[in-house]
Amino acid sequence: MSEPPSILIVEDEYPLQGVLENVLADAGFAADILSSGEEAITVFVARGKNHKVLVTDVYLGGKLNGWDLARRMREKDPTLPVVYITGSAGAASWRSQGVPNSMLLEKPFHPDQLVAALMKLRAAGISCITV
Repeated sequence: MSEPPSILIVEDEYPLQGVLENVLADAGFAADILSSGEEAITVFVARGKNHKVLVTDVYLGGKLNGWDLARRMREKDPTLPVVYITGSAGAASWRSQGVPNSMLLEKPFHPDQLVAALMKLRAAGISCITV
């Protein structure tokens, strides 16, 4: 039996972390959930874990915001799928700040919308997130 696809979630709202982890587990994904961009860079780059998708809040505590985090991670893996999650203020900046071929979910959103976004990536030919 193969391991479930690993999703890296960077979200600094702890209540939302648990909800996302549960809904992704129910959908057949494994999730590493971190609260800062700096932690995510360490896990993704230094430890070399094979995450299939980055899901990041745009506004994070720390020095790296979600826009910067996605750009840094794309330097290491140019094809890494990215799903941004943000309030309406961040949504207005997506076209100018987001990495190409990314998706955005505007808060508040139902957790099933994240699963649907991941399935949409799979349907678009992102074979690395097969469930």
